[in-house]
Amino acid sequence: MKTAPRSSIRDLDLEGRYLFLRVDFNVPLKGGRVMDDTRIQSVLPTIQLALQKKARIVLASHLGRPDGKRQEEFSLRPIAHHLSLLVQQDVAFAEDCVGTQVEEKVQALQPGQVLLLENLRFHEGETANDPEFSRRLCEWAQEYVNDAFGTAHRAHASTVGVPQRLGKGAAGLLMEKELESLSRVLSNPEHPVVAILGGAKTSDKIEVIENFLSFTDTILLGGGMAFTFLRARGEEVGKSIVERDKIGVARELIQSAGSRQVSLKLPVDHVIAEKCEPGLETRVVEEAIPANWMGLDIGPRTVQEFGEEVGRARTIIWNGPLGVFEIDEFASGTLEMARLVAGSDAFSVVGGGDSVAAVRKAELQDQITHLSTGGGACLEFLAGKSLPGVEVLTRRGV
Repeated sequence: MKTAPRSSIRDLDLEGRYLFLRVDFNVPLKGGRVMDDTRIQSVLPTIQLALQKKARIVLASHLGRPDGKRQEEFSLRPIAHHLSLLVQQDVAFAEDCVGTQVEEKVQALQPGQVLLLENLRFHEGETANDPEFSRRLCEWAQEYVNDAFGTAHRAHASTVGVPQRLGKGAAGLLMEKELESLSRVLSNPEHPVVAILGGAKTSDKIEVIENFLSFTDTILLGGGMAFTFLRARGEEVGKSIVERDKIGVARELIQSAGSRQVSLKLPVDHVIAEKCEPGLETRVVEEAIPANWMGLDIGPRTVQEFGEEVGRARTIIWNGPLGVFEIDEFASGTLEMARLVAGSDAFSVVGGGDSVAAVRKAELQDQITHLSTGGGACLEFLAGKSLPGVEVLTRRGV
């Protein structure tokens, strides 16, 4: 899939202009403190560039799912304080994202100053992409930049309604990097291309696998989704996760891979336990999984076989953990795969919250070419779908 180049914040003359900057500050909070600021850090280069360009910067984000109601636990106020420390200047905070008080605070901004709006999702109009809410949200805005790739698959007011109303929109530096890295994998990869897919559900990845069959050389399947494919091959998987209504689809995908000369590899051994809980007895099995046991991680032989494919790859894309990596007994397969990907010479892209978390757990994030910040957006892009929040941005040269 080829994505037309989008206008970038680099292209904009922002001096003195009111900039609506959509960011993704959907970060974990506890006791009024930011517990993990990875998403905030990732957008700092865009904020700093806007500051250098002397823009009047208004940041907009959602946090959690407050369902259109004001809920204090989802307030962005603690993030304004945290961001002030990161940019080393005061970040003002508005108690709402629309209304008279917001307009007054926006008008008071001087070039090179920053204002953070309250949670967009305190209003139902945000997720409904309500035209009136979009109008109120951007009455003051002169320029629009989206640097929230993680929300680009949502047609919300702040991702689609606002740029439509302004008639223009540009990508932030993070959005630009996401689109360039993912487009390179899909459109112009260096072969061999190896895809690693995991996670619990086959249903989440069907369209991704179908799209991958058009350009990959090898697909390595692990995690809970692998057991639906193993069942499709007639193997006994005990109490492991199986989406029974997807066994037929899995069988078709295995056949399609064969006809396209794509090597689709499944685990050849498993780490099993009687329940998905820490502290229980575990075993490694290479044959059928016993009736009262369940597969919870890939085994050492699978790690070795998958590792050989990774070692030959020139391009690697990974989405989804290969076991229940949150529990130490079932983490080694995913963590070992992270080490193998990080140690390869390939252009590597890791996407999806759990896969990225595994890479960070192994402290290997600096050895991956690109860590994608978008879970759902990354999956939809990899499935070959267009993203509403990207499509609405101005095409370069138009």
